[in-house]
Amino acid sequence: MDQKNGSSFTGFILLGFSDRPQLERILFVVLLIFYLLTLLGNTTIIALSHLDPRLHTPMYFFLSNLSFLDLCYTTSTVPQLLVHLRGADKSISFGGCVAQLFVSLGLGSTECILLGMMAFDRYAAICRPLHYMVIMHRHLCALMASASWFIGFANSSLQTVLIFLVPLCGRNKIDNFICELPPLLKLACVDPTVIKSEIFFAAVIILFIPVILITFSYGQIVRAVLRIKSAAGRRKAFGTCGSHLTVVSLFYSTATYAYLQPSNNHSQDQGKFIALVYIIITPMVNPFIYTLRNKDVMGAMKKVLCRGSDSR
Repeated sequence: MDQKNGSSFTGFILLGFSDRPQLERILFVVLLIFYLLTLLGNTTIIALSHLDPRLHTPMYFFLSNLSFLDLCYTTSTVPQLLVHLRGADKSISFGGCVAQLFVSLGLGSTECILLGMMAFDRYAAICRPLHYMVIMHRHLCALMASASWFIGFANSSLQTVLIFLVPLCGRNKIDNFICELPPLLKLACVDPTVIKSEIFFAAVIILFIPVILITFSYGQIVRAVLRIKSAAGRRKAFGTCGSHLTVVSLFYSTATYAYLQPSNNHSQDQGKFIALVYIIITPMVNPFIYTLRNKDVMGAMKKVLCRGSDSR
């Protein structure tokens, strides 16, 4: 068979869960509910961060950026997945596959870096409280957020170009429900070792440089908190960081499993369910993790709701 690259295709077939039609019906209902909760939770965080002046701080600036990222991330994949779960047509155009890979990979890479930036913000708040607003001034916050987006999409551009340079020899059936790097690599009809190495190297940089920043920041935070004599003060400091650490743990554990685990170490079905976790579960639970024990956000929510009821 002659070698052809992806540009010769009219499109790809996303096999998804087509071998399990009963599971597709259940997944449609579950994912639709989760997607609506994701939209509600993250939109609420963004709205509250803009409406309440008490939330006009660096912490909530980064949190609203994270919520916007999660909204875009799920919307780049889940609506199409819901359509595919309800119909027999599982196709996606070549351009659509490229766009989905570029956008989802860019947003995921941006979130990796943004979580590192948020750890530095927590370090400044707890270890340098008297100079916090001087260190984390508005222009620096905007620069950090912009750098996260730029680096994330620069990485996505590089990896998207690399993956679609691999000859596919007419293969167009992707054993997944989205266009993603690991299943796309399996379509290659030549030895993809070099491309795999380049993608692995880029993934290591995007994943582990923020992890180093997070580890350093929380190492300093733990030292600072242990010096606090008041038990209530220690609880408050750890409570401030607990939500961020929970989100970091959930996001990085699934991303590392998906992108850095050797493909022969887990089945394709495992890969699909792990993908569901970081595409829909993590963005859905993030707003609840940040708000349920956060008095500032709960207070802002009550204030907005009371204002809305008074206006009636």
